[in-house]
Amino acid sequence: MRLTGYDWKVLQPALIVLGVVACIVMILLGYAVRQQEQARQAMRAQQIRLDQARNRFQTLGARKDITLPYQKLYLDLVRQGFFGEERRREWIDDLGRIRRQYKLFDISYYIGVRESYKLPRNPVNGVYELYRSPMRIEVPLLHEGDLLVMIDALAHRWGASFGLRECGISRIGEGTVNNDEPNLNASCEIDWQTVAESPQAGGRS
Repeated sequence: MRLTGYDWKVLQPALIVLGVVACIVMILLGYAVRQQEQARQAMRAQQIRLDQARNRFQTLGARKDITLPYQKLYLDLVRQGFFGEERRREWIDDLGRIRRQYKLFDISYYIGVRESYKLPRNPVNGVYELYRSPMRIEVPLLHEGDLLVMIDALAHRWGASFGLRECGISRIGEGTVNNDEPNLNASCEIDWQTVAESPQAGGRS
Protein backbone atom coordinates (compact mmCIF):
# COMPACT_ATOMS: atom_id res chain seq x y z
CA MET A 1 0.00 0.00 0.00
CA ARG A 2 1.38 3.32 -1.04
CA LEU A 3 0.71 6.32 1.21
CA THR A 4 -0.26 9.60 -0.39
CA GLY A 5 0.64 13.06 0.80
CA TYR A 6 -2.74 13.35 2.42
CA ASP A 7 -2.14 10.10 4.34
CA TRP A 8 1.17 11.41 5.68
CA LYS A 9 -0.54 14.56 6.87
CA VAL A 10 -3.12 12.46 8.71
CA LEU A 11 -0.44 10.22 10.30
CA GLN A 12 1.99 13.03 11.16
CA PRO A 13 0.46 13.95 14.58
CA ALA A 14 0.37 10.31 15.62
CA LEU A 15 3.99 9.80 14.53
CA ILE A 16 5.07 12.87 16.47
CA VAL A 17 3.29 11.61 19.59
CA LEU A 18 4.87 8.17 19.12
CA GLY A 19 8.33 9.73 18.82
CA VAL A 20 7.80 11.83 21.93
CA VAL A 21 6.57 8.77 23.84
CA ALA A 22 9.58 6.77 22.66
CA CYS A 23 11.93 9.52 23.85
CA ILE A 24 10.19 9.68 27.22
CA VAL A 25 10.39 5.90 27.56
CA MET A 26 14.14 5.97 26.77
CA ILE A 27 14.69 8.75 29.30
CA LEU A 28 12.73 6.86 31.96
CA LEU A 29 14.63 3.66 31.23
CA GLY A 30 17.95 5.48 31.55
CA TYR A 31 16.83 7.10 34.81
CA ALA A 32 15.67 3.73 36.16
CA VAL A 33 19.02 2.13 35.27
CA ARG A 34 20.92 4.94 37.00
CA GLN A 35 18.70 4.72 40.07
CA GLN A 36 19.18 0.96 40.21
CA GLU A 37 22.96 1.35 40.01
CA GLN A 38 22.95 4.02 42.71
CA ALA A 39 20.81 1.76 44.89
CA ARG A 40 23.29 -1.10 44.40
CA GLN A 41 26.20 1.20 45.29
CA ALA A 42 24.35 2.43 48.39
CA MET A 43 23.68 -1.16 49.44
CA ARG A 44 27.35 -2.07 48.95
CA ALA A 45 28.45 0.96 50.99
CA GLN A 46 25.96 0.10 53.73
CA GLN A 47 27.19 -3.49 53.78
CA ILE A 48 30.78 -2.28 54.11
CA ARG A 49 29.78 -0.04 57.03
CA LEU A 50 27.93 -2.90 58.68
CA ASP A 51 30.95 -5.19 58.27
CA GLN A 52 33.25 -2.53 59.73
CA ALA A 53 30.90 -1.97 62.67
CA ARG A 54 30.68 -5.73 63.26
CA ASN A 55 34.48 -6.03 63.18
CA ARG A 56 34.87 -3.12 65.63
CA PHE A 57 32.30 -4.66 67.94
CA GLN A 58 34.05 -8.02 67.83
CA THR A 59 37.43 -6.34 68.43
CA LEU A 60 36.06 -4.38 71.39
CA GLY A 61 34.57 -7.57 72.76
CA ALA A 62 37.93 -9.32 72.47
CA ARG A 63 39.68 -6.39 74.16
CA LYS A 64 37.10 -6.42 76.93
CA ASP A 65 37.70 -10.14 77.47
CA ILE A 66 41.42 -9.41 77.70
CA THR A 67 41.28 -6.33 79.94
CA LEU A 68 38.55 -7.37 82.39
CA PRO A 69 40.79 -9.83 84.31
CA TYR A 70 43.33 -7.01 84.85
CA GLN A 71 40.86 -4.23 85.58
CA LYS A 72 40.89 -4.70 89.36
CA LEU A 73 44.70 -4.80 89.41
CA TYR A 74 44.86 -1.60 87.35
CA LEU A 75 42.37 0.21 89.60
CA ASP A 76 44.34 -0.92 92.67
CA LEU A 77 47.54 0.51 91.19
CA VAL A 78 45.79 3.80 90.42
CA ARG A 79 44.49 3.97 94.00
CA GLN A 80 48.01 3.30 95.27
CA GLY A 81 49.36 6.25 93.29
CA PHE A 82 51.49 4.10 91.01
CA PHE A 83 50.23 5.76 87.80
CA GLY A 84 50.49 9.47 87.08
CA GLU A 85 52.05 12.36 88.93
CA GLU A 86 53.70 12.35 92.34
CA ARG A 87 51.47 12.51 95.38
CA ARG A 88 53.86 14.30 97.73
CA ARG A 89 51.14 16.03 99.70
CA GLU A 90 49.34 12.73 100.26
CA TRP A 91 52.56 10.95 101.29
CA ILE A 92 53.28 13.63 103.89
CA ASP A 93 49.68 13.65 105.14
CA ASP A 94 49.79 9.87 105.47
CA LEU A 95 52.95 10.04 107.58
CA GLY A 96 51.12 12.41 109.92
CA ARG A 97 48.11 10.11 110.06
CA ILE A 98 50.30 7.10 110.90
CA ARG A 99 52.12 9.05 113.61
CA ARG A 100 48.84 10.05 115.25
CA GLN A 101 47.17 6.65 114.84
CA TYR A 102 50.05 4.67 116.36
CA LYS A 103 51.17 7.41 118.79
CA LEU A 104 54.68 7.67 117.38
CA PHE A 105 57.14 10.46 118.01
CA ASP A 106 57.52 13.29 115.50
CA ILE A 107 58.68 12.13 112.07
CA SER A 108 61.10 14.23 110.05
CA TYR A 109 61.48 13.70 106.33
CA TYR A 110 63.09 14.95 103.15
CA ILE A 111 61.84 14.25 99.60
CA GLY A 112 64.26 14.55 96.70
CA VAL A 113 63.57 15.43 93.08
CA ARG A 114 61.74 12.81 91.04
CA GLU A 115 64.05 11.07 88.60
CA SER A 116 63.95 8.31 86.03
CA TYR A 117 64.33 4.91 87.67
CA LYS A 118 66.92 2.93 85.71
CA LEU A 119 66.66 -0.79 86.32
CA PRO A 120 68.67 -3.64 84.75
CA ARG A 121 65.41 -4.90 83.25
CA ASN A 122 62.81 -2.18 82.82
CA PRO A 123 59.31 -3.58 83.54
CA VAL A 124 57.69 -0.59 81.76
CA ASN A 125 57.92 -0.40 77.98
CA GLY A 126 56.59 1.78 75.21
CA VAL A 127 55.59 5.39 75.86
CA TYR A 128 55.71 5.07 79.66
CA GLU A 129 58.63 5.38 82.02
CA LEU A 130 59.28 4.34 85.62
CA TYR A 131 60.24 7.13 88.04
CA ARG A 132 61.24 7.34 91.67
CA SER A 133 61.05 10.10 94.25
CA PRO A 134 63.65 9.39 96.97
CA MET A 135 62.60 10.12 100.55
CA ARG A 136 64.59 9.98 103.76
CA ILE A 137 62.65 9.49 106.99
CA GLU A 138 63.99 9.86 110.52
CA VAL A 139 61.84 8.86 113.47
CA PRO A 140 62.59 8.36 117.19
CA LEU A 141 61.33 5.04 118.57
CA LEU A 142 60.41 3.51 121.88
CA HIS A 143 61.34 0.11 120.43
CA GLU A 144 61.94 -1.59 117.07
CA GLY A 145 58.28 -2.58 116.76
CA ASP A 146 57.29 1.05 116.16
CA LEU A 147 59.40 1.10 113.00
CA LEU A 148 57.80 -2.10 111.73
CA VAL A 149 54.34 -0.64 112.38
CA MET A 150 55.15 2.50 110.37
CA ILE A 151 56.63 0.58 107.42
CA ASP A 152 53.75 -1.89 107.35
CA ALA A 153 51.18 0.95 107.38
CA LEU A 154 52.91 2.74 104.49
CA ALA A 155 53.24 -0.45 102.44
CA HIS A 156 49.59 -1.37 103.06
CA ARG A 157 48.34 2.05 101.96
CA TRP A 158 50.62 2.67 98.98
CA GLY A 159 51.36 -0.84 97.70
CA ALA A 160 53.44 -0.88 94.51
CA SER A 161 54.39 2.80 94.74
CA PHE A 162 56.15 2.27 98.09
CA GLY A 163 59.68 0.88 97.94
CA LEU A 164 61.81 0.50 101.05
CA ARG A 165 65.52 0.57 100.26
CA GLU A 166 67.10 0.38 103.70
CA CYS A 167 66.69 1.30 107.35
CA GLY A 168 69.23 1.85 110.09
CA ILE A 169 68.62 1.96 113.86
CA SER A 170 70.87 3.57 116.45
CA ARG A 171 70.48 3.62 120.22
CA ILE A 172 69.95 6.87 122.10
CA GLY A 173 71.77 7.49 125.39
CA GLU A 174 73.54 4.94 127.56
CA GLY A 175 71.21 2.05 126.82
CA THR A 176 68.77 2.56 129.68
CA VAL A 177 65.23 1.72 128.55
CA ASN A 178 62.76 4.56 128.99
CA ASN A 179 59.03 3.99 128.60
CA ASP A 180 58.18 7.64 127.93
CA GLU A 181 61.09 8.92 125.87
CA PRO A 182 62.69 7.63 122.65
CA ASN A 183 65.22 4.85 123.13
CA LEU A 184 66.15 4.42 119.47
CA ASN A 185 66.48 6.53 116.37
CA ALA A 186 65.60 5.10 112.93
CA SER A 187 66.65 6.42 109.54
CA CYS A 188 65.07 4.94 106.40
CA GLU A 189 65.58 5.45 102.67
CA ILE A 190 62.38 5.10 100.64
CA ASP A 191 61.61 5.26 96.93
CA TRP A 192 58.16 6.48 95.94
CA GLN A 193 57.70 4.82 92.54
CA THR A 194 55.42 6.15 89.81
CA VAL A 195 54.79 5.39 86.16
CA ALA A 196 54.11 8.28 83.78
CA GLU A 197 54.34 9.11 80.10
CA SER A 198 57.94 9.71 79.08
CA PRO A 199 58.94 13.17 77.76
CA GLN A 200 60.05 11.58 74.46
CA ALA A 201 56.59 10.08 73.97
CA GLY A 202 54.96 13.42 74.70
CA GLY A 203 57.17 15.10 72.11
CA ARG A 204 56.15 12.59 69.44
CA SER A 205 52.42 13.11 69.96
